[in-house]
Amino acid sequence: QVQLVESGGGLVQAGGSLRLSCVVSGGTLSNYGMAWFRQAPGKEREFVATITWSSSTTYYATSVKGRSTISRDNAKNTVYLQMNSLKPEDTAVYYCAAEMWGAGSTTSQRYDYWGQGTQVTVSS
Repeated sequence: QVQLVESGGGLVQAGGSLRLSCVVSGGTLSNYGMAWFRQAPGKEREFVATITWSSSTTYYATSVKGRSTISRDNAKNTVYLQMNSLKPEDTAVYYCAAEMWGAGSTTSQRYDYWGQGTQVTVSS
């Protein structure tokens, strides 16, 4: 059974940076397209960033493009989300997700496995 565990969230001031990590176990990371989604209180879960299984392509939500970078280290079975210039509206629970042979879907329903989430809070 594939399991995903996120870490790296926390409280940061506006303008600051965080790097989220997602460790994958029970499967071979290189076989999975990976993504980050987030959910703010009272809002639906939304797409943040994705990287294809081959690492050839990344996609970002307009709201984070230019401020965030998704990357993967298959040797460490870990996916990262580097977030810079954080804004209060980035406050949410951030979830890591995996899709077998994923080609970079931005739709949450395409993903087979999810982590438990890590809280990011950005103060103004």
